[in-house]
Amino acid sequence: QVQLVESGGGLVQAGGSLRLSCAASGRTFSSYGMGWFRQAPGKEREFVSAITYNAVNTYYADSVKGRFTISRDNAKKTVYLQMNYLKPEDTAVYYCAAVNGVVTTEPKFWKYWGQGTQVTVSS
Repeated sequence: QVQLVESGGGLVQAGGSLRLSCAASGRTFSSYGMGWFRQAPGKEREFVSAITYNAVNTYYADSVKGRFTISRDNAKKTVYLQMNYLKPEDTAVYYCAAVNGVVTTEPKFWKYWGQGTQVTVSS
């Protein structure tokens, strides 16, 4: 069992930065692929970024590539999402997720989810 708690969301002006954190419980954090998804009002949950269990590979949605950076600290059982050059279209609830296997862009294959943290980017 893995429990995930996100933090770091908030209100920021366009062009600004935020750093999201996701703290995990459980002994096997280092064996899980970790990801970030987001959901804007009236839209489906979409993939943002993912990182493999050993941090060797990272993946990004085209919409955030070059602006967002995912990282993890297995000793702290935490995954991060550094978000730079934020745009109003980045406004959404951001969710952290964990998968015990191959990371994927499809939300339905991720086993554990956090409660989400709101990110609002004003123009």
